[in-house]
Amino acid sequence: MRMLIALLLLTGPAHAWTFTPGAICTLEHQTTDVAVTLTYDPSGPLYTIAFERTAAFPVAPTFSILFDGPAALQIGTNRHVLSGSDTRLSVADSGFGNVLNGLQFNIEMRALIGNETLRIPLVGAAEPVAAFRACEDAVPTA
Repeated sequence: MRMLIALLLLTGPAHAWTFTPGAICTLEHQTTDVAVTLTYDPSGPLYTIAFERTAAFPVAPTFSILFDGPAALQIGTNRHVLSGSDTRLSVADSGFGNVLNGLQFNIEMRALIGNETLRIPLVGAAEPVAAFRACEDAVPTA
């Protein structure tokens, strides 16, 4: 049975949350529908989250993220930006505590814009998110 589970995991798409340290720290995840990228730039400091896909996002006055799981929460903004022929949606802020809590302590993220909902699983996100959080303390500032 273990061999069957391992084989199934190896034959499926490799969609893992990954953390990359550096002058700008990055947390990334790819699903079949969307790429999610978070960055932390200590020179700001500035956090960003971006969702990118092949289809255009609808133009809407607000953007929300719902986190489902044991620490469920909802956050929203009207400061989102569409770029790249509306195929990239991003939000920047000087703090991302709620976003990081949502990613680290829940099981699914739902990004909502207009009448569209993107579902992004958070399985395997906790450790990379913890490493991303530690980046703020680890990256030397000028």
